[in-house]
Amino acid sequence: MATEPALDTFRPSTLGWLKGTLAGWATVLLFVAGIILSLMGTANLGMYWLLLSIAALGIFVWRWLENFASKYLVTEERLVIRKGIIAKSVDEIELYRIKDVRINFSIINQIAGIGTLSISSSDETTRDGDLVIRDVERAQARREELRRLVDTARQKRRVREIDMVHEDIP
Repeated sequence: MATEPALDTFRPSTLGWLKGTLAGWATVLLFVAGIILSLMGTANLGMYWLLLSIAALGIFVWRWLENFASKYLVTEERLVIRKGIIAKSVDEIELYRIKDVRINFSIINQIAGIGTLSISSSDETTRDGDLVIRDVERAQARREELRRLVDTARQKRRVREIDMVHEDIP
């Protein structure tokens, strides 16, 4: 586990998800529509419309719990991934093993100031696919800082990344 001090600590942003994704907008719309329709509806149907708001609230709480259960720490040597509330897991990626850090964001994400970081590395953590961190506030600045730290960690350990290309010759 990382013992060096954290340079950055962050979680996925639930508020960013609400403001910066179509799913977040749909959840807010579902909540508002449920309230309005329950107030406008007849006494018989009002409670059924209120279920829309309860469903939207359930989606929001689920997303908040997912984000609350995920915490990312960046140190000079590692990216530490902590997940879980009851059953917790801690995983680390040595920065010098990171091959690529990509950022994806839609127009809505840009307006809300969030993005999705995709990290590929030679670490076992990303053996089955990239580590994807969604709804990250200040994603572009975090990506640039992570890239700088990866370069520094490689220089410190005198490690170079070499891509091996295998071409089948018939």
